[in-house]
Amino acid sequence: MEPPAAPPPRAAPSGVSVSYRWLVVPSLIGIAVAGFFLVRSVDDDLVYYLYTSEAVARRADFPDGTRFRLAGVVVPGSLTEEADGTIRFVVSDGLAEVRVVLTRTPPPLFDEDVEVLLDGAWRGDEFVADQALIRHDENYQAPATGGPG
Repeated sequence: MEPPAAPPPRAAPSGVSVSYRWLVVPSLIGIAVAGFFLVRSVDDDLVYYLYTSEAVARRADFPDGTRFRLAGVVVPGSLTEEADGTIRFVVSDGLAEVRVVLTRTPPPLFDEDVEVLLDGAWRGDEFVADQALIRHDENYQAPATGGPG
């Protein structure tokens, strides 16, 4: 006598596969739409970082009003402050120079011959910045105290 044959596998009810489609398809569409907006918002928030020679060479890529960050060293002898508090100076990377107008208060260690990172945009031949960061050594030395004596 032979053992009884196994019953054939049961097919899933047709309503089950359809209900998964109604859940999976909108979820995939939602994920795709969210991904699109995420990538687009990140691209809109990117701020490019260029040295002065790169900024001058790529001037056409950044029309007036398009924000980017400009890096360079404040050229000695170029730093002036106007009566309204606006600071004008020139930055250079050794290959090109850019005239800068800083509209807000600079950081405390801002001075000539200091590396700066400026956040702003072109306005004609000048770079108008509303934020300045400086690069400095991580080793702090307190100023010497006491006077002659």
